[in-house]
Amino acid sequence: MGVNLTETAALHVTRYLEERGSGIGIRLAVKTTGCSGLMYVLEPVDEPQPEDLRFNSKGVEVYVDPKSLVYIEGTEMDYVKQGLNEGFEFKNPNVQSECGCGESFTV
Repeated sequence: MGVNLTETAALHVTRYLEERGSGIGIRLAVKTTGCSGLMYVLEPVDEPQPEDLRFNSKGVEVYVDPKSLVYIEGTEMDYVKQGLNEGFEFKNPNVQSECGCGESFTV
């Protein structure tokens, strides 16, 4: 299953990496933080780590460490614009609850 991107998210990531001028993909991870416990972390990948798992979605390489995959397996990543706000949205089938601000979640 892994992690999947929507067409909109893949296009946004591809444009970002092109504008950045380097990078072979993105890393999606989780870290312990926020009011609900876990938070998504996105960063460009210039060189994968030996333990990384790699998923290709819509032509974008997505790298996930094994510890994070436990929490995000099956997640779909979208890029959404709503009024003046825009950003990534995560549809994670493992989430049991989210905080009120939508920045963190529990599994």
